[in-house]
Amino acid sequence: MTTEPRTGTAMIFPGMGPTPFSDVGKFMVVNPFARRLVAEADKVLGYSLVDRYRRTEGDYSEYAQVAFMLNSLALARWAEHTLGVEAALCAGPSFGEKPAAAYCGALDLPDAILATARFARLLDDYFSTEFKDLVTHSFVRVPQERLRVLLAELDEREETYEISCYVDDDFYMLTLREHNLDWLAPRLRSLGGMSLYSMRPPMHCSLFGGLRERAEEEVFGPLSYAAPRVPVVADQDGSLITTGEGVRAMLLDSCVRPMRWPAVVDTLRGAGVGTVCVAGQDSLFGRVRRTTANFEVVPVTPRFALQPRPRPARA
Repeated sequence: MTTEPRTGTAMIFPGMGPTPFSDVGKFMVVNPFARRLVAEADKVLGYSLVDRYRRTEGDYSEYAQVAFMLNSLALARWAEHTLGVEAALCAGPSFGEKPAAAYCGALDLPDAILATARFARLLDDYFSTEFKDLVTHSFVRVPQERLRVLLAELDEREETYEISCYVDDDFYMLTLREHNLDWLAPRLRSLGGMSLYSMRPPMHCSLFGGLRERAEEEVFGPLSYAAPRVPVVADQDGSLITTGEGVRAMLLDSCVRPMRWPAVVDTLRGAGVGTVCVAGQDSLFGRVRRTTANFEVVPVTPRFALQPRPRPARA
């Protein structure tokens, strides 16, 4: 029995992590692809994105989120132009849905910029009054059988919880009440696991139906969506999205459904993808075992794009 070679390429837009301005500021003002996108954002938003991002504290401010989205999109365009990347599919786990929606053509650039900024404001407003005691905590080295033990203990404690992200076979993000963190960290260690960090606001949880409703009314619902020029793999279940309405549903469902990266990997493999170009500042999706064991990974970061490249030899 022979297996067909997987020769296809997918563009991956990573989820957002803390990204200080000092890490990406030079890229935003030097790289020509980033400069054009930043100039467009300044016109759409009515302020200098670079200036506000530089001055504003907080890992997930409106300005940091818009900058992350634009930088990821600029890196994808740079990779196409400079490295010759030709993506047959794209995916954007968690926050990466937003640059993916722009990259595939489902949203035009001004709408993608506005949606990113407005959703950031909505998150601040919603979680200033709702679910103030919830966090999303990430941890690794806990395979499924041990995870079941952990969740059973939370059931016995009659605690509210939900898995928000399935990142790898032993890597999860769990939304739960903040007061449980003092119990959770040592319990994870006893199971051989390792705690990473807690995120506020929390994410991807069925409790946040009110957030989805407001996102539909105030952010994503009023926008126009086109059929993607590059099919999108939904990060909630790995389904293949080929309609604008499908992209719209994916963006909204991100409020209330968990992110399942292994399902995305399975779909990409089944579609013949052998290489993934990860466009953005990434410390997670291009590095976990599910990704590295299944694909050749081309990490395209701001630092990489700023490195001098040899000029082609003259004839």
